Amino acid sequence: MRERAILSTRNEHVDAVNTLMIDRFPGKHKVFYSFDSIDNDSCNNYPLDFLNSITPNGLPPYKLKVKKNCPVILLCNLDLHDGLCNGTRLVIVNGQHADKRVFIPRILISPSEDLIFPFKFKRKQFLIRLSFAMTINKAQGQTIPNVGIYLPEPVFLHEQLYVVLSGCVSHESTWVLAKRNMNIDPTGKSTKNRILYIEMSWSPEVMDLKIVSVNGLPEYFLMVEFVMIE
Repeated sequence: MRERAILSTRNEHVDAVNTLMIDRFPGKHKVFYSFDSIDNDSCNNYPLDFLNSITPNGLPPYKLKVKKNCPVILLCNLDLHDGLCNGTRLVIVNGQHADKRVFIPRILISPSEDLIFPFKFKRKQFLIRLSFAMTINKAQGQTIPNVGIYLPEPVFLHEQLYVVLSGCVSHESTWVLAKRNMNIDPTGKSTKNRILYIEMSWSPEVMDLKIVSVNGLPEYFLMVEFVMIE
């Protein structure tokens, strides 16, 4: 899993793939539930079940199911000096922080104020998500040797398709699954404004991360490891 990922357009598609993959991944699983709350809700206008059901953009899920050695991605900047920044995939498999273990704590976080909520939402959880699959935007700037591109719906912009294809190493290690869109063409074969040429970009290092242990201090920390690609 260190040199491969599935990329898709939306979080809902990514979550569906990650749920399927973690169930098939070998090993015993561990589930971590978040602690959700809102400010100034003395009348309990928003039940806990409702708070648990929402996952604003940029926040980890209420139910985080992980297994040892499964790939995850960091959702915020924890320590730039140690390479723990937003978008880092954990195990870190390459770079100057290889072979180094770090602790990822539970952190209390709120969504961006740009989101329209009539309340101040807070979630305390490990700031990671599974990264068998990622959104195209999260993968921007990374070079992943083996890529599966899952497109159950058209991309938002041609630039978004360029982003995902420009991070691929070669056509031999890139697979695309695009579902037919019957609203466009009953045969599902029509295309417009084809991209004729894409210049491949290379990154000097690929940062990746995996779960090392789900034991020890499970309510407070997850331990992850930096591992060098051979």
